[in-house]
Amino acid sequence: MALPLPATFPLLTNPLITDSLALLSEYLPSPFPLLGVIDRSIPIPIKQLVAEAPLNRIFAEAIADGEFDDFEGRRIRLEVNGGHPGITFGFWAGRLRVLEGSGEATIRGSLSAFKTLSARQQDPDQLFFQRRLMIEGDTELGLALKNLLDSLEWDLNIRQLLFF
Repeated sequence: MALPLPATFPLLTNPLITDSLALLSEYLPSPFPLLGVIDRSIPIPIKQLVAEAPLNRIFAEAIADGEFDDFEGRRIRLEVNGGHPGITFGFWAGRLRVLEGSGEATIRGSLSAFKTLSARQQDPDQLFFQRRLMIEGDTELGLALKNLLDSLEWDLNIRQLLFF
């Protein structure tokens, strides 16, 4: 897997550097087992503290408009290929909540597929048809979430992720 490099760093666009990084990324062990250990060692209250407020800020307008009401009491897991890291969330009492355990539906894919989805760089249906993202479990629930996210006007920016 070649690493995407910002074009603003001329040294990082040097073919020798990019080829060396690609070679290293091909032969070095995957970081996901380590990320999985880190993910499992973080207590759920810390994950809730870090993730719930930004999620609810990003989707505040849609939540207020009742767009998430169909998800009341349901559990959905987003997972990077390999099982970890991942996050399970639900919608209770008008708020998105981070939960422990599995979901009724799991949306699984590569980190780059989730990044593409969140940046809205590609149609979500294409990501699923290309098998870059997959839904397991209650596929109707997973598709409903995908359709909701696709219909909303939202965008991730650093100010929403922080506590501003």
